[in-house]
Amino acid sequence: MYVYQSIAQSLADHGLDTMFGLMGDANLFMVDHFVRGAGATFVPVAFEGSAVLMALAHGRVAGKVGIATVTHGPALTNCITALTEAARAHVPMVLLAGDTAVSNPHNLQNIDQRETVKITGAGFEQMRAPETASYDVAHAIFRAQVEKRPIVLNMPADFMWQEVEHTRHVFPAFTAASYVPEGDDLDQAVGMIASAKRPIILAGIGAKNAVPQIQALADRLEAPLATTLKAKGMFNDHPYNIDIFGTLSTPAAYDAIGKADCIVAFGTSLHHFTTDKGALMKGKRVVQINNTVTEIAKNYHPDAALIADAGLTADNIVWWLNEAEIPGSGFTAELDIAALTAHPKGDPDKAKPGFVNFEYALDRLEEALPKDRFLTTDGGRFMTEVWCRVSCPNAESFIATTNFGSIGLGLQVAIGAGYAVPNRPVVLFTGDGGFMMGGINEFNTAVRMKQDLIVIVANDSAYGAEHIQFLDRKMDPGLSMFDWPSFAQVGTALGGHGVLVESNDDLDRAIAAIETRDKPLLIELRLDPNDVPRMRI
Repeated sequence: MYVYQSIAQSLADHGLDTMFGLMGDANLFMVDHFVRGAGATFVPVAFEGSAVLMALAHGRVAGKVGIATVTHGPALTNCITALTEAARAHVPMVLLAGDTAVSNPHNLQNIDQRETVKITGAGFEQMRAPETASYDVAHAIFRAQVEKRPIVLNMPADFMWQEVEHTRHVFPAFTAASYVPEGDDLDQAVGMIASAKRPIILAGIGAKNAVPQIQALADRLEAPLATTLKAKGMFNDHPYNIDIFGTLSTPAAYDAIGKADCIVAFGTSLHHFTTDKGALMKGKRVVQINNTVTEIAKNYHPDAALIADAGLTADNIVWWLNEAEIPGSGFTAELDIAALTAHPKGDPDKAKPGFVNFEYALDRLEEALPKDRFLTTDGGRFMTEVWCRVSCPNAESFIATTNFGSIGLGLQVAIGAGYAVPNRPVVLFTGDGGFMMGGINEFNTAVRMKQDLIVIVANDSAYGAEHIQFLDRKMDPGLSMFDWPSFAQVGTALGGHGVLVESNDDLDRAIAAIETRDKPLLIELRLDPNDVPRMRI
């Protein structure tokens, strides 16, 4: 077969059946064979960076390596922000990137693609020769799994029509769980936990596979459970879940955390939003458990640390507590969880004419949106209120595009997640700036691919984070404000169904449209830029 066929077959050899991308000179024949020869699905995007974001979400939610493809030069440079987001999210994925022919160094699209990729934090794998194509694909997939980051496989265009004998290569990724069974580090950690009077268990997304074990430890300690933002929803069903830990906590929960004397953190790097720049850790013993050594003390230096698997370590700690006959702390008996997790209700009468109150709209949408939703959020001033007020079924049903601080990434992630949960609706909250930057490119992709997608655009006609900074310094915010087109009309023009919400009555109509949707739905919430809640960070 030809090299382009061998590349596509290598993906099929790994059981990978969904690819996101944009075709060009160096990858179009490979994409064609992936679809026609391997019977797989190709999702054509409008902008190259979207392919990376969709593959990121699909891979994470489906529990496999995400696959994206673009051609060379400007196609790859259009992926820089997306690759950085994926690298910082520690998501295994492979970007099959074409490269210009070695024999044509004066090609207009020729750049040093290795150096371009390097700045993003992604890995780079060079396809070495036509006869090594299947091996190089397999090795790139292996690296993505064990390094937990995107790997860009560089494919020279002049290899594609070379004849080769395809060899099946599939390399197992060695990910055996490990934990610390004995030693001073374990003794120190267990001692701190056993002596705590008011312990709290904190879990990040790195502990997503250890929920039962962590809950068992919390029950044994009589300790409340909390999560980082990325692990939102992880302990939804537990009676002592106090939701998100840190600057996104309710004031009552923040005060309760302040009274704790020990934080046992699983699968989190203790980001400064989680710790409120260390303020929530003062006066407490902090025990950090993470299976990646570089995540320990990355943002905050703990008092004890274990480089270990979350589930096995939680079981191990329970065993030692039982051996020493340590009594429960009794901390949960002091807490009123309902009061700790209640956010103030939005006021429907607060908004000026032509606008809707954001908190009130979110409260209504929380009740009206499908309960089995997959929740995604873009970046922007609106997002922290969404994280606090709109729930998701579990931590596996939520992605926030927050790793690089960019706006305009959310809709692409929503589409990728939708391919991993094809029988569930995906809900995206985005801002007006984020939708114009990235969402408008791909809303029609969701229409073309018949996705069950509900997009809520928080339109305050401004770049909100900048708007509030001008106001805080008593400056004219005019340069941060925009006279956008009607996003509801844009959604309809792109093939979906748009609903404009400028009043509480309009909100009722939007909620009715959720129930009757038969195509991607865009709900535009018109917000007063001077009455949008501040970001809780």
